[in-house]
Amino acid sequence: MAAKIGHPCFESPPDPSIKIWRYINFTEYVAFLQTQSLYFARSDRFEDPYEGATSYANIVLRPIIYKGKNLPETAFKKISQFAEWIREWTFINCWHMNEHESSAMWKLYTHTEEVLTIQSTFEKLQRCLPASCFLGIVKYIDYEKDWMPEDNLLWRFVHKRKSFEHEKEVRAVIQEYPTKELPNNEKEIQVGLSNNERGRLVKVECEALVEQIFISPTASEWFGQLEVNPYPWTDRLK
Repeated sequence: MAAKIGHPCFESPPDPSIKIWRYINFTEYVAFLQTQSLYFARSDRFEDPYEGATSYANIVLRPIIYKGKNLPETAFKKISQFAEWIREWTFINCWHMNEHESSAMWKLYTHTEEVLTIQSTFEKLQRCLPASCFLGIVKYIDYEKDWMPEDNLLWRFVHKRKSFEHEKEVRAVIQEYPTKELPNNEKEIQVGLSNNERGRLVKVECEALVEQIFISPTASEWFGQLEVNPYPWTDRLK
């Protein structure tokens, strides 16, 4: 099975063979090799406090957008509370979409010289991820002025502020609500239940995913000489 594409909330790039990059430190790389997995961080643990949040523009524009809908005043409060809760149950794995390495990304997402980037393509990532994942391009908007669609709560996790536009992000998203079985074989969402997971490892076929591994251009000479790539793609280390 492969990650879902074509979902209304998840736009694919025009060219699925476009290169994508995941910038990680050495410890994260070792974990990637040992677990044969990609790490999906819980969305409410991101540094960006607006991750999955309601934009200011939406709060201001709701009376106009929903005029004549006869929605109760409490409806938006309940939606916001539910949206805040599902941040605990939404997991995200991020990549940079670019045909070339990015000096800015090296500086932004690596806080030590011992860092690498995994280079793959959008279509390879899509094929390697399970069907529980959604995959698509992040859209960048002005949270003060631009309306973010609200017909699906997944929209919140494919929108970011324009100040992050340089990231050119592709992200894989897993959103799974906790449920309990009902007597009629239906399931009921257990709203408010806390999540004890800090993140989630998702198995992938690493050899099929990786095209090349690049070491940071500022890395120390000793780091470049390490045997950091003991797997079949050894010849892809740059």
